[in-house]
Amino acid sequence: MSVGATTGAGLMILVAGPLRGGTGDDPVKIEANIARMNTAALELWHAGHLPVVGEWFSIPLIAEAGSTTIGDEIYESIQHPIGIELIDRCDGTLRIDGESSGADLMVDTTRAAGKPVWFTAAEIPAASPRADVAQ
Repeated sequence: MSVGATTGAGLMILVAGPLRGGTGDDPVKIEANIARMNTAALELWHAGHLPVVGEWFSIPLIAEAGSTTIGDEIYESIQHPIGIELIDRCDGTLRIDGESSGADLMVDTTRAAGKPVWFTAAEIPAASPRADVAQ
């Protein structure tokens, strides 16, 4: 098997966690929150799932659309709507800890869609782990 190849079908999982929550919009704290979501996503990847972090989509689009301030009209028109659309395409949501009205919205939307919400990676059904070198 090649490095990074999967041996079985995993789930496509939205990782939802704090972005702005508890940060006072401090860019350093926001970056730390994104890093936490990326770390959770990498754990899912190594476990054989396909992780999705909404900010991977929203942040570049928000910038390209001309947002000048976090929370401005452009930001609001893209940030949460992207996450909500991703829920339609994902099998469930992993909610990482921390204060976040946006992540709570993703949890509520996931449940309303009849899909599972997990609060730890250990709760997620097993997939065939990837044989990555960099675990």
